[in-house]
Amino acid sequence: MDIFTILSLIGGLVMFLYGMDLMGDSLKKLAGGKLESILARLTSARWKGFLLGLGVTAVIQSSSATTVMLVGFVNSGIMKLGQTISIIMGANIGTTITSWLLSTADIKGTAVLIKLFKPESFTPILAAIGLLMGMTAKNDQKRNTSTILLGFAILMFGMETMSASVEGLRDNEAFTNLLTMFSNPLMGILVGTIFTAVIQSSSASVGVLQALSLSCVIPYQTAIPVILGQNIGTTITPIISAVSGNAESKRVALVCLYIKLVGVIIVAGIFYLLHSFIGFDFMTQQVGALNIAVVHTLFNILSTVILIPFCSLFEKLAIKTVKGKAEDKEVDVFAALDERFLQMPGFAVEKSKDLVCDMAGIAVESFKKATALFKNFDMNTFTEVCELETKIDKYEDKTSTYLVKIAANQMSAKDSKVVTELLHCIGDIERISDHALNIAEAAKEIYDKQITFSDKAKADLAVITDAVSEILDLAVYALVHDDLATARRVEPLEQVIDRLKRLIKNGHISRLRQGNCTMELGFILSDLLTNYERISDHCSNIAVCFIELSHGSMGAHEYLNQIKSGEETEFSELYEVYKEKYDIA
Repeated sequence: MDIFTILSLIGGLVMFLYGMDLMGDSLKKLAGGKLESILARLTSARWKGFLLGLGVTAVIQSSSATTVMLVGFVNSGIMKLGQTISIIMGANIGTTITSWLLSTADIKGTAVLIKLFKPESFTPILAAIGLLMGMTAKNDQKRNTSTILLGFAILMFGMETMSASVEGLRDNEAFTNLLTMFSNPLMGILVGTIFTAVIQSSSASVGVLQALSLSCVIPYQTAIPVILGQNIGTTITPIISAVSGNAESKRVALVCLYIKLVGVIIVAGIFYLLHSFIGFDFMTQQVGALNIAVVHTLFNILSTVILIPFCSLFEKLAIKTVKGKAEDKEVDVFAALDERFLQMPGFAVEKSKDLVCDMAGIAVESFKKATALFKNFDMNTFTEVCELETKIDKYEDKTSTYLVKIAANQMSAKDSKVVTELLHCIGDIERISDHALNIAEAAKEIYDKQITFSDKAKADLAVITDAVSEILDLAVYALVHDDLATARRVEPLEQVIDRLKRLIKNGHISRLRQGNCTMELGFILSDLLTNYERISDHCSNIAVCFIELSHGSMGAHEYLNQIKSGEETEFSELYEVYKEKYDIA
């Protein structure tokens, strides 16, 4: 083997791993966070967990990715340890799909139909289709599909390159002796474990073994222990992921390791015990890519059938291994913003939006508690408004930081649009809570000074309070439910609130001239009206941002100018409806 052969081998390996990574990432993007959401909402039914684990892993082509998801779910309190075990077992079988795809390289025959199924025949076709689709794609779905095709083509080309580079080793005595050394079960398992741990993918390591089998004489006695080791090595990814997690997430990683270790010990023990008595003739025969896929699949099916009745025992073993109290306490809401989810942008965006929606709900609660203080001031309620404002500040800090991290990753155009919307909305929601606190402080000032507004001022404030309460509900509903129709109702009401502010101020000035109101109450009323108007402005910002992103290219100023100029008949009609509803004349 000369330097050029080594370079060719390295080049083939790099293309193979890159193609697999490209294909896996695109498959996850195509799923758009739906697979993660399905797993996160899973019930405790063992059979359902097994099937979902199998299905999700078969789609994203990586058991490591599935188990890392589970580590993140458990760490953030979305799932319990017991729910993950059957999923892990299903994932172990689902990951074998890749080896079956790669086994097409082992197809032999000269018939035209058979030749069409060989990688050297269909790979260029897939690459061409993927390239053309990518160049003409106008949406993320087609773009991701094209990347999947290109990734698979690169993967298969890398596999062929690896096979071609090692073809000269077929009759190499030193290489043959090396393979003989790996025929020792313990040595083969160790090598398979280390190699897979290094590249962090059993699918990739099995694929490399399949590539070698196409050009080199690899007997079953060498391939079987290496495959067993590869199944152990793949657990390194969830173990690394769980290092910074809580006790429960560490237990998930250990369950992955225990299932593989116990499975290898039992299956290998039974197999080699039978071999020592019977002596399987096929052990010295050459193994092919298809045979490797069969062995890989059989091991995972057998170990799962044997171990799935003992899910609860694995849970107890993991709990005994990692000491710590059970996570029965209230889960931190910000645990959902797990760093592991950044590798699954669609799911990370969904979790972020959940928190932003919760934040908006808290802002509405804060406003309603603050305005209630004018009717019946209560120090406990005032303290609650202060605490809610502090809580929202924390939401803003945590969620906006996480969204910026998501934005640094590659994501679909849809997810990118949602991130932009959320980043805009967070600031507005935080300011709404600030104004709610200002309103509460105004109520406290009136209570402390034992002063009161005139009956007319109270009636006017009741009207504008109801209007602002409605605009808050509309903006939050539009945000939570992605409701464009509701969002379009916000701006007409905002204009009515602006009108109410002017009318109430004019009325106050008139009363002041007549001596029916004091300057001190006038300052408080002016501050209140300013806070009401600012809240409606922030609601408008939330709605307009949503409308702008829904229209794509339309800017906020363009939209506002369009509706205010009378071009929007819907706006005019709604404005008249709200004007009549909130009339103080």
